[in-house]
Amino acid sequence: MADFKYRCALAIVPRLVYVLVRVWFFTCRVKVRGDDSFREYVQTGNAIIGAFWHYSIVFILYHFRMFRAAAMVSASKDGEYIARLLLLMGSTPVRGSSHRGGVKALLAMVELLRQGHNGAIVADGSQGPARQAQAGCILMASKSGLPIFPIAWAARRVLIFNSWDRTAVPLPFTTIVVRHGEPLWVEPGIGAHQVEACRLELEGRLNRLYEAAWHEVGRKTHDDGRAGADRPPPRSE
Repeated sequence: MADFKYRCALAIVPRLVYVLVRVWFFTCRVKVRGDDSFREYVQTGNAIIGAFWHYSIVFILYHFRMFRAAAMVSASKDGEYIARLLLLMGSTPVRGSSHRGGVKALLAMVELLRQGHNGAIVADGSQGPARQAQAGCILMASKSGLPIFPIAWAARRVLIFNSWDRTAVPLPFTTIVVRHGEPLWVEPGIGAHQVEACRLELEGRLNRLYEAAWHEVGRKTHDDGRAGADRPPPRSE
């Protein structure tokens, strides 16, 4: 019975979420900052690796759905919901994480990147710690030869979930700020010390984008220690 309910939920829930997300985010106003290098590079037809923090995954995957990226998704049963949602958005899920099937998933991601797919990488992984970059993204860039473009977003009104990363979802009719960083190129065949240096560089770039984006909407961090629907004082939009 439990398996039957799970299969039914897999058939229904991702489709419902897909429709809801499209209607929900259609009502929002999006402001994009610092995307000149990003636009210039993707217009050449070359693939990229987009890196972002886990808290931002829902809106990021929706916002960049037109780029049809390959994305690593947890190999857990819950991860199957995300995988099916990605398929509906035209992206390619690769199952695995640093805790389960990580090496196999990394190799599969690298192969897709070499074939010309874009990559969507959660820089702090599937289980964190939050906003601390892991080495997987650096290794993918080194092995594929693609640049990493760090991305962060913030919104004036957000719904915060009580998860390890405090997952954030912009509320309807709010203003969303998307900030792009300059590309990070990683040399092929780098050693452990270089991987760590690049990891710290990516972490710093992402956190600077994160802080600038949330500062622009009048907050220090995306959760400010609060869960649930958060509504900062009204501001002119």
